Amino acid sequence: MLYTLHEMQHAAIAPWNALAKASVDLLSHPFSPWSYVPGMERVAAGAELFFRVTQRYEKPEFGLTETVIGGKPVQIAESVALNKPFCRLLHFERVGIKPGKDPKVLLVAPLSGHFATLLRDTVRALLPDHDVYITDWTDARMVPLAEGAFNFDDYVDYVREFIRFLGPDMHVISVCQPTVPVLAAVSLMATEGDAVAPKSMIMMGGPIDARRSPTSVNDLAMGKPFSWFERNLIYKVPVKYPGYMRRVYPGFLQHMGFVAMNPRRHVDAHWDFYNHLLEGDDDSAASHRKFYDEYNAVLDMPAEYYLDTIRRVFQEFQLPKGRMFVSEQLVRPQDIRTTALLTIEGELDDISGNGQTQAAHTLCTGIPEKKRDHYHVPKVGHYGIFSGRRWREDICPRIGKFIRAHA
Repeated sequence: MLYTLHEMQHAAIAPWNALAKASVDLLSHPFSPWSYVPGMERVAAGAELFFRVTQRYEKPEFGLTETVIGGKPVQIAESVALNKPFCRLLHFERVGIKPGKDPKVLLVAPLSGHFATLLRDTVRALLPDHDVYITDWTDARMVPLAEGAFNFDDYVDYVREFIRFLGPDMHVISVCQPTVPVLAAVSLMATEGDAVAPKSMIMMGGPIDARRSPTSVNDLAMGKPFSWFERNLIYKVPVKYPGYMRRVYPGFLQHMGFVAMNPRRHVDAHWDFYNHLLEGDDDSAASHRKFYDEYNAVLDMPAEYYLDTIRRVFQEFQLPKGRMFVSEQLVRPQDIRTTALLTIEGELDDISGNGQTQAAHTLCTGIPEKKRDHYHVPKVGHYGIFSGRRWREDICPRIGKFIRAHA
């Protein structure tokens, strides 16, 4: 019912949103006489702020069309390498670069609210030295109910299928939430003696053992009974979408949760945006638009996967306790022997606490010491380990060096 009410509210406010957009165009365009009327800049700034706060943000594009290799520009061609009901495996082909020249990398993006484009900067930095593939998770409201459910075990199966599809000479990088299903997938492949195992796995800021250095995210998961999540956060997709009647954790509720973690910061950011518009600070205003175009674009998560993750990762701690089963098969990280392991954590990470990712080393006892490494990044938060200057100048080169050392 809540999802339907949300859609009704959006429909009711849509005319006002369109009016605000028309006002911005009319009052701020240099060829419009209204833009020169005293005081109109305040009206235009207020109208744009209202427009951006009330609009619906669609999935952004990666927009990666070019990289630089050896000092020369190289065109990037984005294509779908493998298409599944709940995920597309995207390939960023470097046109003119011979396949096999550089290591093949599977970048597993989180299925946790935002689209895979949140890792745009991650992909951009990897492209010059790697052949990059990424998991592009589908908005669950766009998946027809006939495609069936999607749970934690299905996620693990998808990862295994993608690894086998890319072949033996590949490396897997997981960011945040997928560190757990990726470790489970590689563990099962090792137990089965699968010849197509990754050469290395890089795990960044993920809850391998959520008992260590618990954050507000962990406190929420532990502070509520499992039934609370199912009762308060799970709703059925309304009739207007292909996934009608599918049970999901709606994107708009996830977005409210993101904002609630630090509401003051977002209020200040929008107030600053309003003042930047008044001052004619186009660069700062453009930076605000760019950030929130990405931040406000959210997807619905399949209810089964979300609830599985809450229970198995954040409440029962199945993986570090050695009690995780996938399709009735025990997950044994100690069976991994040939895949190298690099874990990365940010000192200021307030989503995955310090030690949660490093716990993978405690579990993967079969990996020789010479094939392990851990990097604790000083003065960096959660998003800083895969985006921004420190990611580009420090962390990404370190990952590239590790991958090549174990290729």
